[in-house]
Amino acid sequence: MGVLGLLACESSYEPISGWIFPRMTVLASEPRAPESRDGAGPLAWLLVLGIVLAALNLRTAVTSVGPLLDELAGALGMTSVGTGVLTTLPVLAFATVGAVTPALSRKAGEHRLLLLALVALGAGLLVRSLAGSATVFLLSSALALSGGAVGNVLIPTLIKRHFPARTGVMTTVYTTALAAGTMLAAAATVPIERASGDWHVAIGVWAALAAVAALPWLALLRSEPERDGDTPRAGIRQLARSRLAWMVAVYFGTQSMIAYVMFGWLPMILTDAGYSIGQAGLILGVFTALSIPVSLLVPAITSRFRDQRPVVVGLIACYAAGFLGLWFAPASTAMVWIVLIGVGMGSFPLALMMLALRTRTAEATASLSAFGQSAGYLMAGAGPLTVGVLREMTGGWALPYLLLFAVLAAQLFTGLYAGRDRFIEDERAAAGS
Repeated sequence: MGVLGLLACESSYEPISGWIFPRMTVLASEPRAPESRDGAGPLAWLLVLGIVLAALNLRTAVTSVGPLLDELAGALGMTSVGTGVLTTLPVLAFATVGAVTPALSRKAGEHRLLLLALVALGAGLLVRSLAGSATVFLLSSALALSGGAVGNVLIPTLIKRHFPARTGVMTTVYTTALAAGTMLAAAATVPIERASGDWHVAIGVWAALAAVAALPWLALLRSEPERDGDTPRAGIRQLARSRLAWMVAVYFGTQSMIAYVMFGWLPMILTDAGYSIGQAGLILGVFTALSIPVSLLVPAITSRFRDQRPVVVGLIACYAAGFLGLWFAPASTAMVWIVLIGVGMGSFPLALMMLALRTRTAEATASLSAFGQSAGYLMAGAGPLTVGVLREMTGGWALPYLLLFAVLAAQLFTGLYAGRDRFIEDERAAAGS
């Protein structure tokens, strides 16, 4: 049925207008259309469609390049330094642009800013598909990634603002669409390149998907929500003094670090264990595909509880068992351990949920989303490089595995703190009193 089908299933229990918008906040600044007075069903579906299409695009600028990286570097005359910059750009964009997104949204409005982000994403993808030099390719990639970074921060905020009573359901929709878009771009880019015979087409086609994603937000411009100017703002400086904000940020960073390490180094781990390149690629594909069912299940389960600590422990246990098996068990059993690690990767949708669950207002969600993701991605970026250095030093995987278990320990500690039923605003109020 797809992600929209999830919402249709849910509506069999309550009228859609009742659960999508228990309190209609979309049109606070504009007169409601007649159909909106009964719950704004059409607008609710338009918001859901807009979130799904935007989420499908947030990683295409990243995962469409990896499969063609060698070919791109050769065609553009890109040096190893340029290739290193290209692979580092996502982390830099997500950290820096994400940090300023709340300030931009206060000036431009959330709907308008997301529309501009999708336009920037599509324009960057289109320009880099036409690039004839490494410099132009890098600059246009930075533009596209900046659009994705804005979307990373804005969508959790929009979910909190428009779907306050159904954060779990909408986070399921969001993370599933995000995982599907990530896998689609990674899996389809090479077949498109082979069919067309041109890498420009293979990476440029994703600009069309961004253009389609912009259409719902173009229609939603007149429905820009009114923001409460009296709501206290939790800026980056304030959150930097918040223990809960740091726990959420470190939890987000540790799960991202493990993800980056696995996607970057899993093929080599497997080939060193005796698998062929083709077999390693197949296992990596299975590992990537697991993110879709995991993104469906984890938020749905998590949203049933006010305290997320049992889910944190369960995911850590899957990670630990998977890494131990991959490290010590016979290589022929690798698929079993990869599946367990794939389940552990449910920490990503859980981390996204915490951005909304640990805040009371959309404004606080925006700030925590920006702070948590910016700090988290900066931490995560060091993971693949550190693993590479450790393997180069020792010639084996023992130290990298020990590093992963140290990261898991930090993830467990911060997850147990951030998983409790508490809120950023209450922490600030307690500190003030």
